[in-house]
Formats: sequence, C-alpha cells, structure tokens
Amino acid sequence: MSRLVLVAIALVAVAVAGCSGGGRTAKLHVTHHAQRSKRFSGYRVPPLLDRRNVYAADAANRLSPAVRHDRPLIYVPNTQSNTVDEIDPHTYRIVRRFSVAQLPQHVVPSYDLKTLWVNDDRGNELTPINPRNGKPGKAVPVTDPYNLYFTPDGHYAVVMAEALHRIDFRDAHTMRLHHTLEVPGCEGVNHADFTADGRLMLASCEFNGRMIVVDVAHERVVKTFALSPAAKPQDVKLSPDGRIFYVADMISNGVWEIGARSMRKRGFIPTGRGAHGLYASRDARYLYVSNRDEGSVSLIDFATRKAVRKWRIPGGGSPDMGGVSADGSVLWLSGRYDGVVYAISTRTGRLIRRVKVGLGPHGLCVYPQPGRYSLGHTGVFR
Repeated sequence: MSRLVLVAIALVAVAVAGCSGGGRTAKLHVTHHAQRSKRFSGYRVPPLLDRRNVYAADAANRLSPAVRHDRPLIYVPNTQSNTVDEIDPHTYRIVRRFSVAQLPQHVVPSYDLKTLWVNDDRGNELTPINPRNGKPGKAVPVTDPYNLYFTPDGHYAVVMAEALHRIDFRDAHTMRLHHTLEVPGCEGVNHADFTADGRLMLASCEFNGRMIVVDVAHERVVKTFALSPAAKPQDVKLSPDGRIFYVADMISNGVWEIGARSMRKRGFIPTGRGAHGLYASRDARYLYVSNRDEGSVSLIDFATRKAVRKWRIPGGGSPDMGGVSADGSVLWLSGRYDGVVYAISTRTGRLIRRVKVGLGPHGLCVYPQPGRYSLGHTGVFR
C-alpha cells in the first residue's frame, strides 16, 4: 500500500473520530436520521386518476365500493346542543338525533371511508358513526379534536388541537398518539388541504392571520407566512390543476390565492362578508364559497380565477360548513347562527329547503360522497 493511501486513510479516520463526539452521540444521530429517512422513503401517496384534475375521483356519483351501500344522510354536529342530527336528504327530515360530548365541531370521514368521526372538541373525544346505518359507537379519548385530517398515505390521523397550539399525528385506526407537532406561532390552527402529491399540508392560523406549511412525511413545519395583519383565515382548498390553494378569510371578505409550489400569496378574490367554507363542484368547474356574515354563496370559476356568480339566501342566513351531494345537484350548508341547515340547488342557486336542527350547527358532512379516500374535514376526497 502506498504512503499516499495510508495518509488518506489516517485522515479519514481522524475526521470520523472528530465528528463522532465520543461515538454514542454519533450513533444516536445516525439512528434518528435513519428513522426519519425511512418514514420519508416509505411515504407513498396513491397517484391521481388525472394529473390535470385532483378531483377526478370525486366526479358525480363515482362512489367507491366501500360506500356504495351506505345510507345517504346529512350529519349535523350542533355545537351548542352537544348533539348530532341526521337528515334524510330525500325527505329533509331528521331521522336520528343523539348526544355527544361537549362542543362537537365537525363530522369527518375516515381515510378508508368506513367510519365517520364526530369531533367532540371540548369533550376530548372522537365519536365514531357507522355510515352503513348512521348508528353511533363508543367514543375514543382524543385531546382537543377541533378538526381532523388524514395524511395522504393513510397512516395517520391529523388532529388539529386548536386550543393547545399543536397538531397531533395519531394512528388512523386506533387514534393512538404517534407524534405531537407544536405550532406556537399558529394561533387557532384549524383548516387545511394538501398539495397534489400529498407532500405538503397548508394550514390556516385563524387568530393571527398566518398560514403554516407542514412537511407531512417528516411531520414538521417548514414555512410560516402572513396573509395580512387583520386576516382571519378559515377553510383551505386546492385548485383542480393543483397549482393554487384558495384560503377563505372572514375579515378580508374573500379568498386568498396561494401558489402551491412557491407557497406565496398570488392574489385575492373578493366574495362577500365572512367568507368561510370552500367546496368544489362535482365537475371541478366552480369553487363554492359560503359568505357567513351576509347569507350568500359565491361561485369562483377555477379556470378564470374570478367570482362569477352569487347566490343569496332569502331573508338572510349564516351559511357555514358543509358539502355537495353525491350527484352534485345540492350544496348542503349549516346555518351556524340560525339553527338550520340549507339545501341549495347547484343548478339554479335556489334555496330548496331550510331544515331546523339543534343549536350552533357547524361542520356538517354529506355522506356518502364520491372519492377513493378521505383526507378529512367534512369531505376532502381524492
């Protein structure tokens, strides 16, 4: 072996010894890094049916075999009554009412579409519902479940623990805690959506006008940015082409446009007072925006990125959260301050029916809906 080779080997050995800091620390660091890399390399998201349309699997009546025999119902969590009402969408009548723990906020379909979870926020529970028949089951203890999402690979439930300033990653089936992500710079973390490849989650910080970007595979915040000093961001929705995130803002009275690649503000679309909930039409042509403080729904054309129409609720109202019927013909929204649910024709914008429910109806869920799997909230499907 030449002298030059021996010298090179000696230098490498010294460098390794110097970096190890005693051996054990280096081993722990490598192990930790390997675990993170394994999680990242094992992170597999189902490919889109159509790269040009993230909602291709959500087309009208494209029901998965997993939900094809589920009873069609509208599930309404009443935050002030601590109840859930189930409405038959054909008769517009309540067919079941049951009690849950304190402050139910949203009804969320599970990733595998087999369970609906009632987010009993202040009661620190998730109450399961069997969507085959609408019957509730035994509640599962979960801390501060204001809202609920699922990682796009289906491994974890993502609990938006708003009051505790954190996001909890839990087993998607057992809800056992896996990892807590502290988000102290995000006051009121609550609503979110994911990039088309499922790698990043954009979440709103309701009470300090910010947005955070979470690396889903590594379960860490990679970016924080402000919308405006007075902003109050709510629901988040990705455009069909995957290029733009829309963020409803109750104070700015419209919707922010965020570049999905740059994660920077691209523009703002005025819609109406109290812009709150966001829902894509079944043909992926329009974004429905519920303007809670003026009792209206605005339609944004995804192609032109402009508000092109507005539907007003006769006599006013407080349209909040909801979803679109499986066939795309009806937009269902809770009337947050009026104790009602609105059924609105998506063809004419006409109010079909007001259904009286409990007090403070919030994140209602229309089920079943088209889609291969659920990313959470009241129905974010891919």
